[in-house]
Amino acid sequence: MKAVLQERFGPPDVLRLRDVDRPRPGGGQVLVRVRAAALNPYDWHMMRGDPYAARLLGGMGLRRPKHRVAGIDAAGVVEAVGADAGGLRPGTPVLGFCTGAFAEYACAEAELLVRKPERLSFEQAAAVPMGAVTALRGIRTVGQVAAGQRVLVNGAGGGVGTFAVQIAAALDAEVTGVCSADSVEMVRSLGAAHVIDYAREDFTGRLARYDVILDNVGNLSPSRLRRALTPTGILVANGGGSPGRVFGAIGSMLRVAAVNAVARHTLRPIAPATPGGPAREDLLAVTALIEAGKVTPVVGRTYSLAETAEAMGHVEAGHSRGKTVITMP
Repeated sequence: MKAVLQERFGPPDVLRLRDVDRPRPGGGQVLVRVRAAALNPYDWHMMRGDPYAARLLGGMGLRRPKHRVAGIDAAGVVEAVGADAGGLRPGTPVLGFCTGAFAEYACAEAELLVRKPERLSFEQAAAVPMGAVTALRGIRTVGQVAAGQRVLVNGAGGGVGTFAVQIAAALDAEVTGVCSADSVEMVRSLGAAHVIDYAREDFTGRLARYDVILDNVGNLSPSRLRRALTPTGILVANGGGSPGRVFGAIGSMLRVAAVNAVARHTLRPIAPATPGGPAREDLLAVTALIEAGKVTPVVGRTYSLAETAEAMGHVEAGHSRGKTVITMP
């Protein structure tokens, strides 16, 4: 089968399309014929091997990548099942966290997969796992957004932001999205009551105050973001795409925690969704919103499997609209 391999850490050109053996599912696993896979900031961090602190924690490998085949978000069809595969059967369309997703076939833990909503294409379904679960945790779990609250999403046009706007709107919050000029109409169509072009206006200098701010960008200090909060407001910091080769998102989360210890506002970091947490419950919650017509994934650009390195460069540049998706032959 064809797969995108990474033998060392580095820029996008370390990703190479190669022929490899098809994996076999073990206990509790299924083999998925991948129809589409999505890219995340998580993926380019894994590609680059940064932040270095994460290497020491064992999540990505110390000197070389822990996983030779890149990718984590996938949608496809169950091809084969191992023992105790949780009721999944061959032929079932699924989406979820699938290590080695940039390949024609990949193995995944059955508990990290859910059925694909019928209303979604495979490309849309691949866009769901990490982006939608991170947004759900930021808005509902950490931000505890309630009906009638004023919510601001910084980075509303990106992979997490497009989901966050829709999830907050589904909770009957009044949503303000901050994005680039070319994403304004899209963000408004997702349910944002107000949209701010960040190049024309600094939302921290406005009179408006928000009950919850979800910051997906990391371009403003916590002190500046706090200016836009109500006295009892909550700042939720998503450090998934944070730069910094030594500490990166880990450093961002530590800074937010330190400020929270002395600030009158509540500041909470949120790590990007990965297979390590209670992902199945969150995936089921997100797909329920999708099936109810309240959330629809936004796919920006699509690339072929052979163009994965180019796609990774696009995502790493930080200006993606919605999710960037790899389609399989």
